[in-house]
Amino acid sequence: MTIAKELSGRAKAMLRAVAAGRGELSGGREPDLYVDGLPCCDRMATHDLVHAGLLRARRAVGLDERSDAELTDEGRAAIA
Repeated sequence: MTIAKELSGRAKAMLRAVAAGRGELSGGREPDLYVDGLPCCDRMATHDLVHAGLLRARRAVGLDERSDAELTDEGRAAIA
């Protein structure tokens, strides 16, 4: 089964928001996603997307900082 078929509609929407340049990730081992400056309600989905290698921060940040989020090649393929 492909990753795209395993993702929920919410996870795909989160990836699409990042692809549109609307996402930021907080620093730390379990980053949080912010869309349009607001915290995303599904922290577990964010953690799963990051750990699956679909989503990442553009630069390294500290715990109290945020970075623009970007999709990896796998993340782009998951919503194609």
